[in-house]
Amino acid sequence: MLAEDAKHTARRWVADEAGELPGFEGAFHTGSINELPDEAEISESSDVDVMVMLDGSDPPRRTGKFVYRGVLLEASYIKSEWFPTPESVLGHYHMAGAFAAPGSIVADPSGRLSELHAAVSKNFSNCRWVHKRLEHAEANAIRFLRSLDDSEEFHDRATAWLFGTGVMTHMLLVAGLENPTVRKRYAAARSLLEEHGRLDFHETLLEQLGCARTSRERVEHHLEKLAEAFDAAKEIARTPFFFASDISDTARPIAINGSREMIEAGHHREAVFWMAATYARCRKILHTDAPGEIKSDFAPGFHELLADLGVSSSADLRERAKRSEEFLPRVREVAGSLRDGF
Repeated sequence: MLAEDAKHTARRWVADEAGELPGFEGAFHTGSINELPDEAEISESSDVDVMVMLDGSDPPRRTGKFVYRGVLLEASYIKSEWFPTPESVLGHYHMAGAFAAPGSIVADPSGRLSELHAAVSKNFSNCRWVHKRLEHAEANAIRFLRSLDDSEEFHDRATAWLFGTGVMTHMLLVAGLENPTVRKRYAAARSLLEEHGRLDFHETLLEQLGCARTSRERVEHHLEKLAEAFDAAKEIARTPFFFASDISDTARPIAINGSREMIEAGHHREAVFWMAATYARCRKILHTDAPGEIKSDFAPGFHELLADLGVSSSADLRERAKRSEEFLPRVREVAGSLRDGF
């Protein structure tokens, strides 16, 4: 399907469903769809992100991923009061790029999104705001890395370490005015660093994650194990975790096939981040919802993957989180070097 057709379908969903919600103020695209020309083909391992803004109403429970008229959409909701001014958007490292992207607005009955879009687009590349977004990304990394709690399950602590470490790529992408993508963050960071002649630092990022020397064969082995855990988890999932739609039949092409595509493209090491994060989510579902005889069946594969990243114990997690936080100033330094006068 072409990007133009996918956007048209997203507009239909907004008009038919989201637009009927109380306080509907508008909707806009976030994510990779904003980077694609209308004539580009959308891979089956990609979804189309739609952010719905509501005024004066609490957002409904996060809808997540779903298929609408043959297009895989992911809907999220925000309250208009969360972003009252262009400045509040410009300093938010996830939102600013969406408001700055040409053609990102899906519906705007109030005209407010267009006003924000015009102001954010004008100032998006201003060094002051790039710096603010870099600070926001770094604070997000620190929040994750300091959230490790020994009273929580190992898979939850592993998730915090993974995402805290993975935000290092977002710091670089923010500095490079690139989309801080989720699943392909390490591949996107690699492209940016290669453009600036800094592939050496990409290797350092992979070392921080623990997969710099991981072979393609080993990653393929972990993907096989992940696919088994994924299929088990999606069948027994009952608890409404915020990420529930990411572990489902609908999302399988993204999590499993998307990882396989990255491996086949030569980015096997860059695929490891989202594989490990997805495995941790599967473990959370299995730990919570699976009967005893199934709960432990898929634990060995998860721990095997983490062991390959150098994490085999709670002490390892604490040490790696500490190491990641201590490395953030270096990431900030390299991020600054990507922009003249930053």
